[in-house]
Amino acid sequence: MGVYMVFPKGKRKALTLSYDDGIRQDRRLVEILDRYAIKGTFNVNCGSMNEEVDFEAKTGKMSKEEIKALFENSAHELAIHGYTHEFDNLLPNNIMVNEIIEDRKALEKLTGKIIRGMAYPFGTYNDKLVDCLKACGIVYSRTVISSHSFKIPTDWLRLEATCHHSDKELMNLCDSFLEGKPTFPQVFYLWGHSFEFDRNVENNNWGIIEKFAEKMGNRDDIWYATNIEIYDYVKAYEALDFSTDESLVHNPTATDVYIICSRTPDSPVVEVKAGQTVRLKD
Repeated sequence: MGVYMVFPKGKRKALTLSYDDGIRQDRRLVEILDRYAIKGTFNVNCGSMNEEVDFEAKTGKMSKEEIKALFENSAHELAIHGYTHEFDNLLPNNIMVNEIIEDRKALEKLTGKIIRGMAYPFGTYNDKLVDCLKACGIVYSRTVISSHSFKIPTDWLRLEATCHHSDKELMNLCDSFLEGKPTFPQVFYLWGHSFEFDRNVENNNWGIIEKFAEKMGNRDDIWYATNIEIYDYVKAYEALDFSTDESLVHNPTATDVYIICSRTPDSPVVEVKAGQTVRLKD
């Protein structure tokens, strides 16, 4: 028979974003995303809040108060980005762990939520850093590698994105994603820094994300999710217990999961609620 994951309500497509550094331009980005019902993950360096940073334009990082006000009642996720945005992979083990733990502790104190995600500062990582993340309770971390694909992640601690928002193929990738009729689930993953939209006013860089959001947002066939929501959903599917003959499925997690039992386009969607056992066939 075969059993395959689909996203909530049977959707085959998901969209998520990841933006770094906790810059004040994130406020404008959040307003754009909210307008189109798109969710994102924002990666923060708690050790450098309120710093003035020059990324080709004088740009300030948000304060703790600004971050709390922006995200306290939002649908977006906050994740860590290294306490002081060091090249974590080059640090001694104890300092590497401190960069991760201090950022996580500070962000959890600020938000009152459990923080489990990260984006690598400068996109740099190695096996030693990955091991440290595991020990510190971080379950995923985004690289700066663009896959130009919509594949479901398998190595969550070496997480690749579909593309950066400045990628020349961005709109072609959007068209391919929207026009496709996949049997199996796909994820479009966009990343960047919101300060980059101010770099070239003549080329209307903010117009890039506006056009992207207008094109990709407010659609009935896309699940809009944060990084951690996609991670948790995939892990919930992987935790399903099936009888040997595929007649029964049990969901031991706290997440409702949706599956299909055939690769045909009209395969009915089966909802397996949290804690529920469902009979798939007699």
